[in-house]
Amino acid sequence: MSAIIKARGLQKSYGSFEALKGVDFSVERGKIVGLVGPNGAGKTTVLKAILGLTSFEGELEVLGLNPSKQRHELMQKVCFIADVALLPKWLKVKDAVEFVTEVHPNFNLDRAKLFLSKTKINWNSKVKELSKGMVTQLHLALVMSIEADLLVLDEPTLGLDILYRKEFYNQLLAEFFDEGRSILVTTHQIEEVENLLTDLIFIKDGEIVLDASMDEVSDKYVEVMVGREEAERARELGPVMERDVFGRKVYLFEGVERSKLAELGELHSPSVADLFVAKMKEGK
Repeated sequence: MSAIIKARGLQKSYGSFEALKGVDFSVERGKIVGLVGPNGAGKTTVLKAILGLTSFEGELEVLGLNPSKQRHELMQKVCFIADVALLPKWLKVKDAVEFVTEVHPNFNLDRAKLFLSKTKINWNSKVKELSKGMVTQLHLALVMSIEADLLVLDEPTLGLDILYRKEFYNQLLAEFFDEGRSILVTTHQIEEVENLLTDLIFIKDGEIVLDASMDEVSDKYVEVMVGREEAERARELGPVMERDVFGRKVYLFEGVERSKLAELGELHSPSVADLFVAKMKEGK
């Protein structure tokens, strides 16, 4: 399987602040990758480098192109969304479609019209006259009608309620994603996308602290819920995180044999959110 993004020793500094500290990662074709990290961890800098919006040191190749030197060619193959809820209020639906038709060479007008025909959106309506759900549908129609190889999403459903967020991701999978395309998504609402992801990247203080497929995560990490009488035995095995749940202890382990842990209590696969918290607190 070919890598659609390849980064080796990727570095970026703003004065004395190191936003990226020589990170290595790749995104394969046909994958949905979650890039997750706290504010200031380096997520936005990674996205800017991928999109050719900032200079960098090290090696970075996106769809076989150098983002800094070949941005024009790159953006014909890449689609970027920062927030599906934001479109100019004065803009008419037909004008939005016409604008994207003119600026993006790979925009499929017939596909956009077909998608919009399945909604209640009026072609002559202004964005300010649409409900939040309709704005989401309009944005989706524009995005999913661009025949791109890579879709980059940066907090795409910020400000939308849970119904519209779920609709966004469901339609994204149904209408855009296939084995020839890749999606890179950053979000703080990781619980909503973890079932969609094929791969996971955690970034902390400019460094990659986890880069694995979801299958590898399931194999490597396990939670065990134990009674307090088994707590000491569990601690001796070196958990990466400990928490209390209804009077019982839950320990998260990395790379420990499941047979040993099964002797202590109930085994569960950790949520991505719990794993994220553990990796962010690691070493503290």
